Amino acid sequence: MKLLRPPTSPTPADSVQLELPLLAPEAPSPSQPPDASLLAPPALDFSTAPLGPNQRRLTLGERALIYNLKRSSLRTIGFVIDDRGLSITAPRWVTLAEIEHAIAEKQKWIFAKLAEWRTNAARRMLPPMEWQDGAALPFLGKTITLKLESPIGALMFDADTGVLHLGLPPTTTEQQIKDRVQGWLQTQARRLFGERLEVYAERLGVRHSAYALSSAATRWGSCTADGKIRLNWRLVHFPLSLIDYVVAHELAHLKEMNHSPRFWDTVESIFPEFREAREQLRSHPPEYLPAF
Repeated sequence: MKLLRPPTSPTPADSVQLELPLLAPEAPSPSQPPDASLLAPPALDFSTAPLGPNQRRLTLGERALIYNLKRSSLRTIGFVIDDRGLSITAPRWVTLAEIEHAIAEKQKWIFAKLAEWRTNAARRMLPPMEWQDGAALPFLGKTITLKLESPIGALMFDADTGVLHLGLPPTTTEQQIKDRVQGWLQTQARRLFGERLEVYAERLGVRHSAYALSSAATRWGSCTADGKIRLNWRLVHFPLSLIDYVVAHELAHLKEMNHSPRFWDTVESIFPEFREAREQLRSHPPEYLPAF
């Protein structure tokens, strides 16, 4: 997945916007060495599974692998691992034997990434959060605990103990608790993000024309050509370093409305640790966060 996703339809020059995707990235290129810790046999038995359209079965040692095959005019064989499993795009003139030889050469990477996808899928199947007294959720990279106790009406966060006192009676419904927590989180996000924007705007020597919170399902942030910045309030779940990366990323677009090498040099000039933060953010899809 590319960081820059252009609009689906033409837009006026003053409304062109660049957005930072919230979704996890595509698998790296096949040339990237696999992480040995991810190597594991498939959890499913593919040896007798029925094949769908454009699917083929290949036995590699004691393992059976099903892959999707698509022919194209490309000059190279492409490998993609996603929720559909392994997909191969190969030139029309390449023989099936050559394709399966290429698969065999990349089998460690393939099985490693398939195992990684299974692990991520299992994480996404976490039970829904129960909004009740004693529930826990992430805030600025740390776990905080919800408490309903009195005095009724007083909402207070104790940073030393990590307890958010909601000031709600025991009879409060889950929806009321969730609304109270979401309102508090958004208030914290609005204040904190505004402060970080001021810090990094001063470092870069730019000014944004407006700033607002976003609830986008697929974007951590966006910046328009006329200087309007939107930041996803869910970032408040993450450590400050990840928030700062998104802030620096969007402000850098005020100088470079693209994702060129000059853009990344601009990001690095105010946030040198952007590479590490970018990778950490990519490993935190929204499925891992409490659902609101």
